[in-house]
Amino acid sequence: MNLEELKNLENQFDSEFAAVAQIKELEQLHIKYLGRNGLLTQILRALKNLPLEKRRQLGSQSNKLKELWQHKFQIKAEELKITQRTKKIFDITRPGKKVKLGHEHPLSLVLKQVIQIFSSLGFSIAEGPDIETEYYNFDALNLPPGHPARDMWSTIWLQTETKNQKPEVRNKLLRTHTSPVQIRYMETHRPPLRIISPGQVFRFESTDQTHNFQFWQLEGLMVDEDITLGHLRYILETFLSQFFGRKVKSRFEPSYFPFVEPGLQFSISCPFCSSKGCSSCQQLGWLEMGGAGMVHPQVFKNVGYDSSRWQGFAFGIGLDRLAMHKYHIPDIRLFYNGDLRFIRQF
Repeated sequence: MNLEELKNLENQFDSEFAAVAQIKELEQLHIKYLGRNGLLTQILRALKNLPLEKRRQLGSQSNKLKELWQHKFQIKAEELKITQRTKKIFDITRPGKKVKLGHEHPLSLVLKQVIQIFSSLGFSIAEGPDIETEYYNFDALNLPPGHPARDMWSTIWLQTETKNQKPEVRNKLLRTHTSPVQIRYMETHRPPLRIISPGQVFRFESTDQTHNFQFWQLEGLMVDEDITLGHLRYILETFLSQFFGRKVKSRFEPSYFPFVEPGLQFSISCPFCSSKGCSSCQQLGWLEMGGAGMVHPQVFKNVGYDSSRWQGFAFGIGLDRLAMHKYHIPDIRLFYNGDLRFIRQF
């Protein structure tokens, strides 16, 4: 045995060692090279028969190789034990457990459908901040300070330190309707235009089956030359017929909203009983949907529109109310209590 043969034995060991994948294979390899009759063990035993100089060279290299291999065996044994334990816990060949995916909220489903329908009618989507100024929420909508109609909106005012008393920045609040979005949009866009502005609004109200301090509202605005209530009626009937999947008719009744003139409350023929009377419409044959009307000339003046040239209509519908009617949900609080049993029904 010489140093070259010892080097060949080391290369042979490295090749076989790299192919080991099981504990039993590692044990057999250990016996082959370092066992009682192992290949390296035999070399170490035969050193006593070699000349002194050759014994020193070969003995030093053989002992270094033995220490190296023992270290490799120790590390490899730990790695294989960990691998085997992992395979017992995670068997990659077994079918995985079905992952529970999130479920869309019924209000999200309604919002998607509403946007799809109005988009097909040529309306764009406009958004605005939940925290509004008094100017955009009231003043610009023909509701100046002290106007008695402000009491119609149970406002949640925010405490702010406002040194600048300009009306555009005076007094912050949680918006009570999405109409401020219309003002912001008209300030930066010129007619003709048609938009919807869905979003959450907030009122300081007691919570019951049909009221909540927060809810979703959809407002629509269309401005062009020669716009009439006939256009409003057509848009509302077309939207609601597509939404409920049945032909509906609308009914207008006089009402009051400071930012429209005339102001209207509109209802639709019950799509579930064809106006014969059922539990959904409380046996009335009609479903009350929201408010509407022709945009007040003062609102146009506030955004710089010429009311002698441009006319428009605006309407507001509660998305919660749409969802309640569509899915026959008896209590608005079910939308906000986080009960997954309720949400998974849709």
